[in-house]
Amino acid sequence: MNPDSHNEPSVIPRLIITAGEPAGIGPDIVIKAAQQDWPAEIVCIADRALIEVRARQLGLEVALVPANTNAPPVRSEAGTLRYIHIPLRVPATPGKLDARNASYVLASLNLAATLCETGEAQAMITAPVQKSIINDAGFPFSGHTEFLAELSDTPQVVMMLAAGDLRVALATTHLPLRDVSDAITCQHVERTLIILQSELIKKFGIASPRITVLGLNPHAGEGGHLGHEEQQTIRPVIEKLRGQGLILQGPLPADTAFNTDIRQTTDAYLAMYHDQGLPVLKYASFGEAVNITLGLPFLRTSVDHGTALDLAGTSKARADSLLAAIHQALVLCQMKNRA
Repeated sequence: MNPDSHNEPSVIPRLIITAGEPAGIGPDIVIKAAQQDWPAEIVCIADRALIEVRARQLGLEVALVPANTNAPPVRSEAGTLRYIHIPLRVPATPGKLDARNASYVLASLNLAATLCETGEAQAMITAPVQKSIINDAGFPFSGHTEFLAELSDTPQVVMMLAAGDLRVALATTHLPLRDVSDAITCQHVERTLIILQSELIKKFGIASPRITVLGLNPHAGEGGHLGHEEQQTIRPVIEKLRGQGLILQGPLPADTAFNTDIRQTTDAYLAMYHDQGLPVLKYASFGEAVNITLGLPFLRTSVDHGTALDLAGTSKARADSLLAAIHQALVLCQMKNRA
């Protein structure tokens, strides 16, 4: 999963990884990722004792080295993990959530974002968190995407998952299904498409991105018989932006939009809600896809899975998606350096 040597960046980036929910598999997959060389400095924000204990539970050796973010980045060698210590509020037990550690999780995200915004790190990579336990602790939290947007004062960001050349962006993210229609406004869809098109050019080097837009309703509304969002909101936005030079097709029915012919003419899809487009992507590549937040003032990638509490501390958790997220962050850093 490492980038090929001939693709290594000329400037070594520093990539910050947040270890996520301490009772989940976040620490496990970070330790597994540290078992290989990287053409970057990998720095984990976590409780040092948590990493030590979890490494013993996994039967893996890892040398922990305090990170110095004021010094130039150095390449990470297999078996070594640089870290920034943030203490747990209470000791973590694999598989057993404790709301008292929610503030620890949020503190790690705050620090990672700060390091990226100050230029001390070139990207942040997030291991999975448990949204429910953060909310149980009294912190309003609907997901990394929304949290980082608010933290960085970014009016709108776009959540996109990518697996190879299959990219699925979302017009809405973590909303109850009954609220999705109200959130699909002309202004919101237009801004989402503009961000998606701009980031496909800037971050992925696609000169003329081709975006396929899904309808909200079955059969894309069936000419208004199964809903009016396509006629009143989505189609007018598509026609407006086509007039400005964006290459868009749709709104198309979600059940046929991912067929081979359409995929061959699509660089990215825009789905209207979370469970409309992501099941297709995750079915095709679960555990190897990468979550990328578009529109932030810094680079952020993430795994495509949850905390898998039942696998924590058992050695059964696969690190493939984290490895892919690190690799994607490296590629995005390269693209940014070339810009």
